[in-house]
Amino acid sequence: MKKSIFGILLSALLFTSCANEFNRVYKTTDNTYKYEYAKECFANGKYVRASTLLQGLVTLQKGTDNAQESLYMLAMSEYNTKDYEGAAAAFKKYYQNYPKGAYAEEAEFFIGMSLYNCTPEPRLDQSQTVNAISAFQGYLDLFPDGSRREEAQNLLFELQDKLVQKEFYSAQLYYDLGQYFGNCTYGGNNYEACIITSQNALKDYPYTKLREKFALLVMKSKFELAQQSVEEKKLERFQDAEDECYGFINEYPDSKNKSMAEKFISKCKEVTKD
Repeated sequence: MKKSIFGILLSALLFTSCANEFNRVYKTTDNTYKYEYAKECFANGKYVRASTLLQGLVTLQKGTDNAQESLYMLAMSEYNTKDYEGAAAAFKKYYQNYPKGAYAEEAEFFIGMSLYNCTPEPRLDQSQTVNAISAFQGYLDLFPDGSRREEAQNLLFELQDKLVQKEFYSAQLYYDLGQYFGNCTYGGNNYEACIITSQNALKDYPYTKLREKFALLVMKSKFELAQQSVEEKKLERFQDAEDECYGFINEYPDSKNKSMAEKFISKCKEVTKD
C-alpha cells in the first residue's frame, strides 16, 4: 500500500515538473530553444505540446532553414492529435509554399488522409468525401510513381464506394416511398426518381459491387410504375418493364431474384400480348 501511494506521489511530482518545464518553454523568448524543445516533443510523440509550440513558431521560422520542417511538424502534430481540419489546412499550406520541398509528397498525401478522416457515414452529406477523393486524385496526378500510390488508390476506391452507397440509399428511399407523393415536385414520381438515380449510379460507377442491387431497383420500379400508369401509358410502360426484366435475367442469370423477374414478365405479358 505504501509503495502504491509512493508511486502515485512520484508520478504526480513528475507530471507537475514536466508541466512547469513546458510552461517555462512556452513563455520563453528564446525561439531557438523553444523550437528545439518542440522538435523533441514531436520526436517523442507529445504532439499536443509540439503543436502548441509550433503554432507560434511557424511564422517566426518563415525564411529560415527550419521553415519547411516547422510547418510539416505542425501539420503532422495536428493530424496525430486528430485535428484533421487543421491538419488539412497546414498540409495544403506546406505544399503551396514548398511544392518541391523535402516533405512535398507526404504533405500532398496527408491532405487526402486528413479529409478522409473527416468523411461521414454514407447516409449523410458526402461533400467531404468528394473533397477527399479530389485530394487523393491530386496526389496520384502529381506523384504517379509515389511511395503512397497504392495506398492512395485503395482509399480513393473506398471513398467512391461510399458515394455509391449514398446513391443506393437514395434510390432505395425513393422506391420505399412508392406512391407517396408528398415529397414530389413538378408532378414527379418516386419510382421514376428511383430509376433515374439508379441508372445514373450505374453510369457513373459501372464496376460497383452494388450493380445488381441498382439493376433490381430499376426493374422493380419500372414494373410498379407500369402498374400504376394511366391507361394511355400502360402498354408502353409494361413493354419497357418486360424488356428490363429480360435484361436483368440476361445480365444476372444466377441471381436469387431471377424468379421475381420471371414473375414480372408473366404479368407484363398479360398486358402486352394484346
